[in-house]
Amino acid sequence: MAFRGMPISELKNHGIFQALTTETNGWQLGVVNSEVLRAQEEWDVVDTIHPDPEIGVSSQQPGQLISFSEALQHFQTLDLSSFKKRIQPTIRRTGLAALRHCLFGPPKLHQGLREERDLVLTIAQCGLDSQDPMHGRVLQTIYKKLTGSKFDCALHGDHWEDLGFQGANPATDLRGAGFLALLHLLYLVMDSKTLLMAQEIFRLSHHHIQQFPFCLMSVNITRIAIQALREECLSRECNRRQKVIPVVNSFYAAAFLHLARVWRTQQKTISDSGFVLKDLEVLAKKSPKRLLKTLEVYLARVSKGQASLLETQKCSGSEGSHSKDLTFTGVCDLQSHSFESTGLI
Repeated sequence: MAFRGMPISELKNHGIFQALTTETNGWQLGVVNSEVLRAQEEWDVVDTIHPDPEIGVSSQQPGQLISFSEALQHFQTLDLSSFKKRIQPTIRRTGLAALRHCLFGPPKLHQGLREERDLVLTIAQCGLDSQDPMHGRVLQTIYKKLTGSKFDCALHGDHWEDLGFQGANPATDLRGAGFLALLHLLYLVMDSKTLLMAQEIFRLSHHHIQQFPFCLMSVNITRIAIQALREECLSRECNRRQKVIPVVNSFYAAAFLHLARVWRTQQKTISDSGFVLKDLEVLAKKSPKRLLKTLEVYLARVSKGQASLLETQKCSGSEGSHSKDLTFTGVCDLQSHSFESTGLI
């Protein structure tokens, strides 16, 4: 009775395990004895377990979530001059293409907004550095918000495949979008207005028939946003709001929303990914205002507590195991004259 209610961690200090394995008045545990001994040995190891510093998990309390503004501020304080040299802020046009763009194309971005635009493109040139604590916090925040986990996870491991990366290391999937792809995901899950949308799309990505790699799809949408910015498709809206980063963020979210709607309502599967993304790119560059308006209406309805627009439909049939053998096709994998002329970063 003296040990009732005592934490398990204290039992060892009172010699309970030792008592269970000793003889008392000639009585032995017999068959159970080996199991108790094994349990004791395993318990003895507990005190000697040390966290592996290479897996990127804090041995103390779970790390704090990081906001989009905090992550962005981190980049604003860094010297990114070496990355900035790589960017091409706008598409270089010559001949008739340049004339047509000048006469009928979108307006040029205001001079005062070009530094902010260049920052966006510069971040897209930065890779993921697992040694940077801020980078780790961004990954942890994305993971926790999408999965609902309260605990930190390793920065490398199979669990990232569950989020829709191709492998155990998210850094390998950021081609053409850099750390901007992770900032966009961070924006999506940390903005209270878009979190519900992100979680709904994430659930759709795990549909047993219509499944798709969520994070990899997101990276491709970030690539489209980068290209739209460089082609000055977003300049009119940026000039109107006198901001660049919020416009790019909203454009990314609007494009993801449109893709999810098409994916669900038209019963798309992973084999359609390349064509869906190509159609999305065309629409996004041609009618960015339309996409942004759609997002605005959707978020207004969500704020009023109306039914989800991405509610997963009930589908009959067994789980489609054949889809696991299909390959995801991104915007960089499609051969098209438009990519040859614009030269995606």
